[in-house]
Amino acid sequence: METSLLDLRNDFLENLEIGQGRSHKTAKNYDYYLRTFFNQQAISSIEDITIHSIRLFRRWLHEEAGSGNGVALPTQNYYLIAIRQFLTYVTKQDIACLAPERVELAKLPERDVDVLYPEEIDLLLSSMSGSSIEDLRDFALLSLLFSTGVRISEAAQLDRDDIRESSNEIPVRGKGNKIRVVFLSKPAFTAISAYVAQRKDIDPALFIRHKKGIGDQEDLRLSTRTMQRIIKKRAVNAGITKDITPHTLRHSFATDLLQNGADIRHVQQLLGHSSITTTQIYTHLTDTHLQSIHDKYHHSKQD
Repeated sequence: METSLLDLRNDFLENLEIGQGRSHKTAKNYDYYLRTFFNQQAISSIEDITIHSIRLFRRWLHEEAGSGNGVALPTQNYYLIAIRQFLTYVTKQDIACLAPERVELAKLPERDVDVLYPEEIDLLLSSMSGSSIEDLRDFALLSLLFSTGVRISEAAQLDRDDIRESSNEIPVRGKGNKIRVVFLSKPAFTAISAYVAQRKDIDPALFIRHKKGIGDQEDLRLSTRTMQRIIKKRAVNAGITKDITPHTLRHSFATDLLQNGADIRHVQQLLGHSSITTTQIYTHLTDTHLQSIHDKYHHSKQD
């Protein structure tokens, strides 16, 4: 029996929230993006999702969506990411559909401090669904970076013993040899635990190389350069067009906290900045966020 488009969408959203552990808010947003696409383009079956229908939808987003003047490129990408993730799910169900990688995201202009939007973070993490030891390691690494905002050099220094089962706190040694405490989210702790549980080695490092023929006595700890390559590779595989670096993830962590109301001095402590001036580089991104809120919700009555 052929699965209806409605059933596929509902199954996808359930998998997103329950199977992949995404937030209810993320699933709700994806539902809205997909409903908008389906309604605007009169999509009634999976066969209706074509390059042509997506091209017309992108034109509508650019020229007519919102208040009739189109929506910004980052917002356009939210819709396209949802469509691509939906097609990825459909493909995994062995149902013929448009190849997800054919849904291209809009190229965003360079910013002084580049960050990933929440939907892009979801896209990156959800694209890492493999079960190999390398897949588990890379998912744990990126989950750690998003959850804590630690520098890549700090992540490379972490040992397995630093992850405490009784607490979500991790002590990290930052610049100037200063120790600070960062906090793991529940999904990040779960990801790290799943990776460590599959390890057969005795190396104390949290993140290590996994190659056949490497002896137990050799230092297996991942270098910062290798971690950088992993992040870039995973971003490319997820179809993210931005040039992602470890600091992009750190910027994303800080910006997310500030946009959700965190005090800048608390963010300074979590990042390990010795001066608040360094932390203030993120405030112009927060100002941009406030501008978008104003544009979205304030409707001037003046001519």
